[in-house]
Amino acid sequence: MGITYRDSGVDIDKGDRFVDIIRKKLKGVEQENIGLFGGLFELDLTGYRNPVLVAGADGVGTKLLLAKEAQNFRTIGIDLVAMCVNDIITLGARPLFFLDYIATADFDLDTGSQIIEGIIEGCRCSACRLLGGETAEMPGVYAKGDYELAGFAVGIVDRSEVIDGNSVQEGDLLVGLRSSGIHSNGLSLARRALFGTGKYVYASKHVLLQKTLVEELLTPTRIYVETVIDILKRVQIRGIAHITGGGFEGNVTRLLPNGLGIEIFWDEFDPHPIFTVIQRAGEVDLEEMRKTFNMGVGMVLIVRKEEAEPLIAMLRERGEEPRIVGRVRSSLYRKGK
Repeated sequence: MGITYRDSGVDIDKGDRFVDIIRKKLKGVEQENIGLFGGLFELDLTGYRNPVLVAGADGVGTKLLLAKEAQNFRTIGIDLVAMCVNDIITLGARPLFFLDYIATADFDLDTGSQIIEGIIEGCRCSACRLLGGETAEMPGVYAKGDYELAGFAVGIVDRSEVIDGNSVQEGDLLVGLRSSGIHSNGLSLARRALFGTGKYVYASKHVLLQKTLVEELLTPTRIYVETVIDILKRVQIRGIAHITGGGFEGNVTRLLPNGLGIEIFWDEFDPHPIFTVIQRAGEVDLEEMRKTFNMGVGMVLIVRKEEAEPLIAMLRERGEEPRIVGRVRSSLYRKGK
């Protein structure tokens, strides 16, 4: 008998078993598209005058390496969904559906089950459908045990309600929403600072932390969909920034009109203890920390000065811990002048 596809490292039967696992984890109508060549979504345009679709794609970066080395993939799927839906809600879009891509050298059903459970939970928190995805075994492209994750989210918003930052003006205030921790950015620096120096191992505990280091780093990225969508119905938001790679300043200034910059109230930030541990372990300069990590603020809402206090009151009613963390200024502004 000649060589087979399975001999070459690709097990189609295992892929079919994984599809069955996904079906069992989903309920009702959500199962109907799983396993087909494409996903179907019935678009309800009731209440929209000029609807536009908003799409986003992202991954989880080297957080995936932590999951692999710790053999804990239970929440990495939440991170994947969060990175995508948090991006599209910055334009005011309500997430509709999500698709995932999982690639590896030798697919493990238990690992895949952990990943998909996280994705399903992330979709539940985002009130969007898991519409489909792709699982690819590619021996020779990936080393054994390595995984690659990518996600794709699509949302909807009326064109008249798109939030693109163009209405932001000098004097507007920046209201920060708390992050859940490191989220899914800066993990390369964190891993090197904590573990590359030999000071700590994954199971290490630190007096500032309630979890082990790896548990702290694997804390899933917070999903802001429910809060933001609710606030958009009640307050006129001029700009929204998802604080990811590039830190606070880099992500906020990218949506500002020409001629505008920001004054950051760093004293109002309340960084999670993990950031202190990283900074001390790697002797990382404070400016580098601020350019790399969210420093405790994962999402920023930009509003008129007069709207800031009502917004903060609404957020507190929702159990949030909002802070005014900056102000829009002329791009000619320099601290101390």
